[in-house]
Amino acid sequence: MPSPRNEIRFLLNGMDVRLDTVGAQETLLDFLRISKRLTGTKEGCAEGDCGACTVLVGRLSEQGLRYETVNACIRFLASLDGCHVVTIEHLRGADGGLHPVQRAMVEAHGSQCGFCTPGIVMSLYALWMETAEPSDAQIETALQGNLCRCTGYEPIFKAARAAAALGTPAADPLALERADVAAWLEALNDGRRVDLCRGEDRAILPASLTDLSAVLAEHPEATIVAGATDVGLWVTKLMKPITPAVFIGHLPELREIKRTGSALKIGACVSYSEAAPALTAAFPHLESYWRRIAGWQVRNMGTIGGNIANGSPIGDVPPVFIALGAKLHLRSAEGCRTLALEDYFIAYGQQDLRAGEFVEAVELPLVQADMRHAAYKVSKRRDEDITAVAVGLSVGVREGRIVQARIAFGGMAATPKRAQAAEAALVGQAFAAESFEAAARAVGEDFAPLSDWRASADYRRLVAANLLRRFWAEQGAGQVAKLEGV
Repeated sequence: MPSPRNEIRFLLNGMDVRLDTVGAQETLLDFLRISKRLTGTKEGCAEGDCGACTVLVGRLSEQGLRYETVNACIRFLASLDGCHVVTIEHLRGADGGLHPVQRAMVEAHGSQCGFCTPGIVMSLYALWMETAEPSDAQIETALQGNLCRCTGYEPIFKAARAAAALGTPAADPLALERADVAAWLEALNDGRRVDLCRGEDRAILPASLTDLSAVLAEHPEATIVAGATDVGLWVTKLMKPITPAVFIGHLPELREIKRTGSALKIGACVSYSEAAPALTAAFPHLESYWRRIAGWQVRNMGTIGGNIANGSPIGDVPPVFIALGAKLHLRSAEGCRTLALEDYFIAYGQQDLRAGEFVEAVELPLVQADMRHAAYKVSKRRDEDITAVAVGLSVGVREGRIVQARIAFGGMAATPKRAQAAEAALVGQAFAAESFEAAARAVGEDFAPLSDWRASADYRRLVAANLLRRFWAEQGAGQVAKLEGV
């Protein structure tokens, strides 16, 4: 194996950047503002919520060079090896003046104090590059992760609609430069491990999946960093050291999505955005649920494996995947093993993960006949908010009777957990309102939830019962139009 490389290399706007002194905890936002004085990118919340720090990051994939909006405040600098970072300063029109999106924001009066404006422009820019004439729903999705406390959103929506008349994506400098940038990034891919330090702060980027196993065997105490949407807050909010940190988001083996005749297998570093097309094609009931997970930037960064691996009781992915009968693939230098996803969660902060082991993929059996599915999320704010209660339901019905039930909740216990008493109240019973009423009563036996600032224990118990009633109203009674959210 070649010797490790001791520098990261990436493209920043039009600049070739090479850094040999980088710690695990340094953020892209601090690098841009402090080291490069690119102060158009703002720090608002420092936790990936407000979008004021939004930039684009381009990376090579099997589909070519792809740009995504990300939150620079929680994106670690070490993870950018082989990427193209685009900030607000790089935007320009064909004449060298304002970009069409910027002109549209000015003409629609889409800015007041201006603090959030660069992040909003970058989100609308990414949308404009993908869809020059977006629908209102697409604009809403693009702006889920951007908060504005001055203007209100109507002028911003007007700007998003008007940008197409002021310029075309095909003439955008980023589009015209794409082939050259892709060639430059390809040339950086030398297949070597990257090992960086700033004092005692160390970051490692393994060269391959096999190399990752070797690194973790050598450093079992290391912090594994995939999308950093959770680990980023450990640093920016908790001031928690994460060294040595092993970054894995660049490994192509962990970014694969494979569909066979019987299962859908999703690599641990597949992001929410990348997973959405294959996941919602196989499980249509997840489409509206998936849009409720965070905002666009976080869905571009956050990974399926990371949401599972950190073991949070309020993670959005585990309840719906447990209900679908998911299996988890784990790997280490000692070999591979597979276990039911629900068995991975042992207790609060404790998962069935051995020293040197990491999540490689999650596997979902494809929908079987006679199964009815639903996924619901309850939160204080509809978009970009943390779950108070989430549930996945998979109910098998044959000849009018319930033959199978898998119901898993998040936010109701110290781990994502199945509602076994509610399941038992359903199996063998008629597919009828009375059965779901019995299940709604039984779910109180399954959980003793806590009260916190997101919801009280009584509210959680009531919501859990009502979500079972909602399932019947939508799937059985057929008398209530399908609700959009809760």
